[in-house]
Amino acid sequence: MAAPGWERALRLVLCALGLALSVYALHVETSRERDPGYRAMCDLSPSVSCSKVFTSRWGRGFGLVEGLLGKHSALNQPNSLFGIVFYTLQVLLGFTPRTLAAVALLGSSVVSIAGSLYLAYILFFVLHDFCLVCVTTYLLNAALLFLNYHRLACLRQSGQHRAKPKGQ
Repeated sequence: MAAPGWERALRLVLCALGLALSVYALHVETSRERDPGYRAMCDLSPSVSCSKVFTSRWGRGFGLVEGLLGKHSALNQPNSLFGIVFYTLQVLLGFTPRTLAAVALLGSSVVSIAGSLYLAYILFFVLHDFCLVCVTTYLLNAALLFLNYHRLACLRQSGQHRAKPKGQ
């Protein structure tokens, strides 16, 4: 069963926004590393600053990889790169009409929500900051979670209808 047109359109919009924000976050982080005086459009005040967040220790490898695997680990990448991979996979798997793809979509969304909750905690209670880009990606991740849950439920329901013998 192919995904309904509205689901594909919504997935494309959500993932395009997520990709755009992730690419922007990567741009801000690399620009700030090259030029410490760089001021991003999302830096509105000392307490509303995305570049402060992106260049913090939690902006790479979720603040966990460096401590576990070292600063030069291949996995100690900017969080925005993980976002680019996540949103790209959401689009690619989103056009695969298989239950296994829907399970992978939902599973990756659950992981993204866990990461979003962790990073939101860091953002508000450790960094005492508000990052417009970050909060928007958290909301996009939540919307994708609901979309992916809906897709899996629909695929399972259509599979149950096909599995029933005729006359029941």
